[in-house]
Amino acid sequence: MTAATGVAMVATSGAVSADTYGSGQLAPWGGLARTISSDEQIRVVLAGDGVFTFGDSIAVQDGDDLAWRFTGLTGKAMAMHNWAGEPAEAAVDALQEWATKYGLPRRIVMATGTNDIFKPPAFGPQVDRALRIIGPTRTLFWVNTFVSRTRESDLVQRADRRNCAWVNRQLDDAERRNPNLHVVRWSEFLGEVKYPHRYLRDGLHTSVPLGQHWRNELILRALQNPPASPGSRPSARP
Repeated sequence: MTAATGVAMVATSGAVSADTYGSGQLAPWGGLARTISSDEQIRVVLAGDGVFTFGDSIAVQDGDDLAWRFTGLTGKAMAMHNWAGEPAEAAVDALQEWATKYGLPRRIVMATGTNDIFKPPAFGPQVDRALRIIGPTRTLFWVNTFVSRTRESDLVQRADRRNCAWVNRQLDDAERRNPNLHVVRWSEFLGEVKYPHRYLRDGLHTSVPLGQHWRNELILRALQNPPASPGSRPSARP
């Protein structure tokens, strides 16, 4: 892996009056932490029926644990392109870059969308673009989002939740239209568990080890047993 140091956090918010959607502005993220697999690791994944993952700061924090558990369960490898602060558009750009340079495995995980609360209408087209890139014969697993940043005001937290639901509705709509897209329902998991704040350290990033374990567990379950039909899922309760 190659990595850069930096604070792995979602973009900071601005004044509500200064933005359109109430969650603030997406701050510059190019210098934040990232974890990107080497060419050698990518080729190992492709040769061995592994998985590509693309994500934001949550994936930067949780990605090594996910890859370790995935290999332990399946004997297969995982290659990661995780970059803190990036919106879905940048993650799909990385997907396109890897598809062009290396080709793609049969399973891809997108753990991104959290930073799209700052501009929710931009999210849906990126899901559609990702599906066009992978084509109809591969399977795309997309982790949905939960954001309600506890360091922000009540007004901004309400905007976060509203915009997060907007992002998730677009993902659900895409799942209904595309049988090779499966939503990993992190938001619903948090809605079902008792004391959801125990799974998040700031209303956004997973707590370690509890939140990290269960978000990764949902991804692993999906990879091993994708739903038979769009929208169907077992109980998210631990």
